[in-house]
Amino acid sequence: MSAVLIDDSLPLDKTCSFDWHKSVFPNAFRILQIETLTENVFKEVVGNRDKCTFDDFVDRFMSTLKEYSKQVVALKSMAGYHGALDIDPQVAKSEAENAFKRCIQPCASICNAEKCLSDYIFLCGLKVATECGLPLQVHTGFTKRGSDLVLINPLHLCPVLEDQQFTKSRLVLLHASYPFLKEAAYLSNQYPQVYLDFGLAVTKFSFKGLFSAVNELLETAPLNKILFSTDAYAFPEAIFLGIKWAREVLLQVLQCTCASGDLYFDEALEAASDILGGNANNLYQLSHAPNDTLNQVSKETDPSSTNNHKTGVKYVRLLWSDSSGQRRCRVVPKERFEKVVKTHGVGLTTCCMGMSSHVDGPAKDCGLNAVGEIRILPDSESKWIIPWSLEEELTLVDMHMTPGSPWEYCPRSTLKRLSAVLQAEFGLVMKAGFESEFYILKPDPEAKLKWVGLDNSSYCSSLSFDAASDLLFEISAALSLMDVNVQQLHAEAGCGQYEISLNYEPCLKAADDVLILRETVKALVQRRRLLATFLPKLFPNDIGSGSHVHVSLWAGDKNVFQGDSSEASHYGISKIGQEFLAGVFHHLPSILAFTAPLPNSYDRIKPQTWSGAHYCWGRENREAPLRTSCPPGTDLGVVSNFELKSFDGCANPHLGLAAILAAGIDGMRRHMKLSEPIDNDPSLVEESLKLLPTSLDQSTRELEQNSVLKQLIGTSLVKCIIAVRQSEIEFYKKEGDVARMLAERY
Repeated sequence: MSAVLIDDSLPLDKTCSFDWHKSVFPNAFRILQIETLTENVFKEVVGNRDKCTFDDFVDRFMSTLKEYSKQVVALKSMAGYHGALDIDPQVAKSEAENAFKRCIQPCASICNAEKCLSDYIFLCGLKVATECGLPLQVHTGFTKRGSDLVLINPLHLCPVLEDQQFTKSRLVLLHASYPFLKEAAYLSNQYPQVYLDFGLAVTKFSFKGLFSAVNELLETAPLNKILFSTDAYAFPEAIFLGIKWAREVLLQVLQCTCASGDLYFDEALEAASDILGGNANNLYQLSHAPNDTLNQVSKETDPSSTNNHKTGVKYVRLLWSDSSGQRRCRVVPKERFEKVVKTHGVGLTTCCMGMSSHVDGPAKDCGLNAVGEIRILPDSESKWIIPWSLEEELTLVDMHMTPGSPWEYCPRSTLKRLSAVLQAEFGLVMKAGFESEFYILKPDPEAKLKWVGLDNSSYCSSLSFDAASDLLFEISAALSLMDVNVQQLHAEAGCGQYEISLNYEPCLKAADDVLILRETVKALVQRRRLLATFLPKLFPNDIGSGSHVHVSLWAGDKNVFQGDSSEASHYGISKIGQEFLAGVFHHLPSILAFTAPLPNSYDRIKPQTWSGAHYCWGRENREAPLRTSCPPGTDLGVVSNFELKSFDGCANPHLGLAAILAAGIDGMRRHMKLSEPIDNDPSLVEESLKLLPTSLDQSTRELEQNSVLKQLIGTSLVKCIIAVRQSEIEFYKKEGDVARMLAERY
């Protein structure tokens, strides 16, 4: 629970005081019902009926209400429950005064006041709420039996909303005005003063009815104006049920909006967070939210975290990766970031996604040019102090046309969108884990070459690891401080080559993590006056570097890629896992245009180099581009994931995973069948196997002809990628030895 808002005017027995609630749950806040205050003030001023005047009553009511307003987060009106919502904003004071005089007669009561007096009191309450900056909750919808339902339609509030004295007011329509949901949603869309709260409806509807109601609200109402509250009282079970159903229903509704393309996955997550607490926290200006408080306490009490000491941060680095896989950034002062950038982003030319590795200009026919601008918006969930530059924070960004409208060329948004499709259609999450290989180079002491490997030892050599252990440990510690979890470090087979394996994560975080790893490795090695490179093939006579990725499918906490004892499982893989892998296998020649983006990439992918050159898949076969892997300690036939070896460190990780995900989705949609595995060296198979594309030109042509990946990933984005790849092909076929130039860029 983010907070508890308490209207303590309900006449319940055994009611605990507001102070008691506050002592039990610090984030308890009070709401004042103006009708209850009206009754109390009325009793005070009519003690002497002969001398009591309407002005005395109004003055006492207004002054008391203003005093109480300092102690509450909102006012509340039950006008819709007791009578009607057709409030007259121009009600005459004289009419209200005459009605008041009738109320002070013996045997009369203000509880049953005439409409003109009720309207006048409502307007007085709204004026105070507006002056004090408080929202006014208005009971709408559900009402007592015998009431005229026509008069509780919230559209009756239009004259009040359009009155000039209330244009700055904020009204919260409780219970979303059921059964007038569409009317309430319309008001929130058309009037900036109107917000919706769908509390109480939670426990009045069936699950199906609640789904229909929330879905109807989201069709029209702005996402930042929908609030949730349980509206429960007396029974704690009602609070639990309200929270449980609201979360489940909202999940189902937002999944549908993602599947229909109305929202991207990250937008749906943000909407859920806002509806379930964020919008209310902002509207009622609540001082604390428990989750934020607990997270902050956790961070502040962790002595090992560099990211706790934020007082010295002066700059924020906004990081992204383009179509060519290069990391690029903008840096802004911290003060400007907080005031402007984190909400509105930073402007960036649209041609940023059309640049190739060799020139900072748009590739021919990429569809992007010098005209137009996008916004790069920081992801609030991915921001850390840079361990090697403590005055600077790093945050990953999404590309938007305008804030809230993701750009179709954005790699992160593309991966988020496809992840949402996988979740909506199949209820699954793709997880991934990268094994990143790179060289650490030192200046050539004999000046024959510009750079040479840091060490000459062999694969997994302790000597080789010792040569760079302090640097590798520094890299690992820095990654940990930025929430990137390292699983393994070791020396690889190349001279001065090392590998860092990262934790298995949902695919968006996995891609983010490998981007941060590349940034960290390059920066920390450079500070030692050395050079780190992820280039696939640096030395013609030494081992190439890959960025192998392991992939699996999950439903909640269950790995559904893994097979079981059912007849549908084959090769240790479940039926849905087979279909997903079959889709990746089917589209693999085209996928290479994403995962092996440079001509240099294909110098690495050769037979008998463990890089996956043949068009096949195998079980624990490290010569196959697709290798199914068995988890430790299980039977040999059980598979937990598959590895794609034809993925290198020059590839944009978000685009590479998006291509794998799109191919897998196609495989599941079309129920593709998986071919037989190759369980020995593909080069030695009697019936010669077809090779995967041996050049960037071949993989790019495969992608050009692949209508399925174009549709799933996005026609414009794929067109841009093809143009960038063709630019790389044309440039590098005319150049000589460019490996050392590329080593500095990647």
